[in-house]
Amino acid sequence: MRARPLTLIQDDLVDYDKAMERMAELVAERQGDARPDTLWLLSHPQVYTVGRRTPLSHLPDPSRGIPVVETGRGGQLTYHGPGQLVGYLIVKLGEEEGIVDYVREVELRLVDALGRLGLPAERRDTPPGSELLTGVWTTGTGRKIVSIGMRQSRGVTSHGFALNVDGDLMPWDWAVACGMPDVDMTSLKRELGEASMDGVRPVVAAAFEAS
Repeated sequence: MRARPLTLIQDDLVDYDKAMERMAELVAERQGDARPDTLWLLSHPQVYTVGRRTPLSHLPDPSRGIPVVETGRGGQLTYHGPGQLVGYLIVKLGEEEGIVDYVREVELRLVDALGRLGLPAERRDTPPGSELLTGVWTTGTGRKIVSIGMRQSRGVTSHGFALNVDGDLMPWDWAVACGMPDVDMTSLKRELGEASMDGVRPVVAAAFEAS
């Protein structure tokens, strides 16, 4: 991977709607070259977000009380909540670089970060005709630990990744995550026995050369 230093913004818990408004501002600034490539690390209160192709049958029962929000990113349903590290990437792609190329880079950088944290992980290629396997998976247990959904507009990326650190995993079981009914979502705490957001944030930032 080529060097791609990013400016780092860090927040704690930010409402999803407010984060989307701020992300749109960051994207517009990057499109106008008014800011450098940026990684925004944060977390959200409980919310399900759905991509453009999410079937209604994949949504959670409304009685669970967790809001469902439509989003403009790629991918299908995902869950956000406390204890999950979300990274929004506002990056201007090169002339010969597409969003698929950049998503692959994001996967590899997160594989590197997880390795530094003591958890061997891998990205997966999607077999023809199968549901997209975008994201990062543990090599030992075969569980999914990172979800990724991104888009680009006028050459600038938005949205990003969600890494499960030490939050409640039960809401993943109340819906169909990533379009895969049988996916087993996991977290650093589940895999390693312990994990802390304070310990994970700087490692992820370093993997993205963000400061």
